[in-house]
Amino acid sequence: MIYPGVDCRKAAIRKPIAFYFVFFAVGQFPFVARSNIIRPRFATGNPGEFMYYPFVRKALFQLDPERAHEFTFQQLRRVTGTPLEALVRQKVPAKPVTCMGLTFKNPLGLAAGLDKNGECIDALGAMGFGSVEIGTVTPRPQPGNDKPRIFRLVDAEGLINRMGFNNLGVDNLVENVKKAHFDGILGINIGKNKDTPVEQGKDDYLICMEKVYAYAGYIAINISSPNTPGLRTLQYGEALDDLLSSIKNKQAELQAKHHKYVPLAVKIAPDLSVEELIQVADSLVRHNIDGVIATNTTLDRSLVQGMKHCDEMGGLSGRPLQLKSTEIIRMLSAELNGRLPIIGVGGIDSVIAAREKLAAGATLVQIYSGFIFKGPPLIKEIVTHI
Repeated sequence: MIYPGVDCRKAAIRKPIAFYFVFFAVGQFPFVARSNIIRPRFATGNPGEFMYYPFVRKALFQLDPERAHEFTFQQLRRVTGTPLEALVRQKVPAKPVTCMGLTFKNPLGLAAGLDKNGECIDALGAMGFGSVEIGTVTPRPQPGNDKPRIFRLVDAEGLINRMGFNNLGVDNLVENVKKAHFDGILGINIGKNKDTPVEQGKDDYLICMEKVYAYAGYIAINISSPNTPGLRTLQYGEALDDLLSSIKNKQAELQAKHHKYVPLAVKIAPDLSVEELIQVADSLVRHNIDGVIATNTTLDRSLVQGMKHCDEMGGLSGRPLQLKSTEIIRMLSAELNGRLPIIGVGGIDSVIAAREKLAAGATLVQIYSGFIFKGPPLIKEIVTHI
């Protein structure tokens, strides 16, 4: 018996159907399952898992993008931490990778932005990710920008978002992390509050570091979102050096306090010029930063001109970002010359796209928009064949 009223030996429905309906579609599934109406069989590696997502996506894409996200996470919260979490579990091969002094179960991670408050860490981890990066989180709760603030470019398989670091605050996130049992690497992505002046922005990062350090596998420093006014200025010159110096000093202080070393990775934009990229790389090396995440979303609309929503303000992600982010990784890798690892993200929606990021110089890769357009099968496909 895996759950009251669910007899796995008398399966009436295959796992793929249960998998997608509990994850995406049927809000009452956890309660229906208890009543013997549905008796899922918990097989793994079934090719049928790949069959149903297009139908579910079609239904979800009838909803406003943010409503679809909220609905999906409502279902995930219902299974997280319960035996029904098995419904979203995928068995993927172990392909360990060492990066930033940490051993990742496989090179594929979930990028920040999907689980901003760390509410569904275990359920997301059960899908096969080697790492899950939660956030971006800020010291204080904030609502983010006005809605609507996320738009699908379906033909391009891209998204434009101007969310604005909407989150429930770092204290809420820490409480959620304490409840999680994910056995992969947990990254926590931190940022500054919108109403904190950029000149005082480093204080917000230090506050978040203090609170998440004991619970993080690594900490991602987000200075590249285009949706917080002035944030990207922290990528340049003295502002960057001042921030990096401050977070490294804080890291040393917290290492002594907690008797553990938590790596720091800085997330950069894809819109940096060659000269700016060289300067960023030099600063990261000089300050002994542990890793770099390349890249965040882009303001460039050259590949989506004429498409519906293309002129909406915000950062563009998904397939239109794929080549741009890969080229940034390639240039960054050449400049760093192995002195610190790169986590590659931006438009990964296939095994080929993931391999291109690794070939360009990334040690690990992350997905976000590809996960929304292709669903959980993309995780298994990439991890299996990368």
